[in-house]
Amino acid sequence: MIKIAVLVSGSGSNLQALIDANLSGQIVGVISNKPDAFALQRAEKAKIATAVIEHKQYPSREAFDDVMHQQLLDWDVDLVILAGFMRILSAKFVKAWEGKMINIHPSLLPNYKGMHTHQRVLNTGDVFHGCTVHYVTAELDAGQALAQGVLKVNVHDHAESLADRVHVLEHVIYPQVAEWICNGTIQHTVDGVLYRNQPMQAPVQFCKF
Repeated sequence: MIKIAVLVSGSGSNLQALIDANLSGQIVGVISNKPDAFALQRAEKAKIATAVIEHKQYPSREAFDDVMHQQLLDWDVDLVILAGFMRILSAKFVKAWEGKMINIHPSLLPNYKGMHTHQRVLNTGDVFHGCTVHYVTAELDAGQALAQGVLKVNVHDHAESLADRVHVLEHVIYPQVAEWICNGTIQHTVDGVLYRNQPMQAPVQFCKF
């Protein structure tokens, strides 16, 4: 059984979606860099082990990441899921977990990497928006995309309404990708990413119009 750790910083709505999905893998631990993150309460309610590792307690990003890395090893983790984890990870940490760490980003990557994606989509006048689950690499929001939730931007949408609608999609596609990794539907190999034993050419798309 795949052992999963989830890294959080905030309310943990994506963590809750993962818990509620009853994955064939097991969430063995939740790490937060903020002791007051509501996500920790969600984990405790689900009887999942938690660890608070405050980044402010460490002299460097690398020192903080080293402690996180050791905690993941202690839990014997196979898959790391970033769920609202608001820290940029060091290249060393990312390399150590390459092919074993996924993130969800609120845009249709490769468009709109970085922050403030909803407002940027509105500013550009795009017709479609959504979210992307991808493998984490050292380059921000640049790892291979595994799945995308796609929605149509409404004429009355604003940044907050778009964020709310994208969140709904996140809670659908993130647990699905996690389950696909757990059951072997998605595999990260030395020759690339496989989906149903075939090279993955493009992310799987879930559309909500």
